Amino acid sequence: MTAISSFAAGTAVEGVYAVRRKERRLSRQGRPFLALTLADATGAVPAVIFDEADFFGEQFEEGDRVRVTGRVTERDGRVSLTVGHLRPAADEGVAADLLPRSHRDPDELFGFVLHLADEVADPGLRRVLDALTGDDDLATAWRTMPCTRSGHHAYMGGLVEHTVGVTAVAQALTTWHPRLDSDLLLAGALVHDIGHARAFRLGATFELTDEGRLLGHVAIGHEIVGDAARRAGLDATRRAELLHVIDWHHGPPPGQAPGAAGPEALALWRANQLETGVKARLEGPGPVD
Repeated sequence: MTAISSFAAGTAVEGVYAVRRKERRLSRQGRPFLALTLADATGAVPAVIFDEADFFGEQFEEGDRVRVTGRVTERDGRVSLTVGHLRPAADEGVAADLLPRSHRDPDELFGFVLHLADEVADPGLRRVLDALTGDDDLATAWRTMPCTRSGHHAYMGGLVEHTVGVTAVAQALTTWHPRLDSDLLLAGALVHDIGHARAFRLGATFELTDEGRLLGHVAIGHEIVGDAARRAGLDATRRAELLHVIDWHHGPPPGQAPGAAGPEALALWRANQLETGVKARLEGPGPVD
């Protein structure tokens, strides 16, 4: 199998790739062709099928795995693939093998999550954190899922990597501004994106669950943390403060003005912006979800 990162103009390639995008188009002469985006764990590449486009188009859908043979071309310094033949490959390998992964060890990063949780002294907040990190299914997804499909941390392990990054920035803010409620800010930073654990599922690509598509990760995270807080017996006021911080991590929720944010909510909002913005810039231009 030829990894996408090793594609070179003029070479013939064969391999199993995930279909991230599939679009039927018409040429200037009115002939149909397929415009695709194919991906593996090393990257993504635009591809086209000119011959028998409608026949091949019936063989697969977005999110499927396909075995492809074709030839790499280059234009304006960017490679693309002209597909000569394609067939479904659902029975070849494991779908997650085609997904990009963090260069950092997710288990090690989750160890940092546990270490940072130990910095929270408030016993009620600690019970909430212990309940969430001690949930085996949730912890597995926390270590596995991305933060976005195509923006920052769009790879397996991206969620836990982002979690640690934002919490480290938040921890620095508590040192510089000691009047911040450090327990509240750190707890909020650790669980602010936990909704991604249920918003995504792993297929040949990162796919939104029905819950993720309909509700979004902020609403899902609000539910996960709120339920854990109730089970942990967290005081109602403290629970509201924690959910306030989480709900603000992308800025003002609908119907609220920027001035309505508490200092910890504002700190988390800006810490999240900083970490995601820098990461997105390092990874190249693209949407930040």
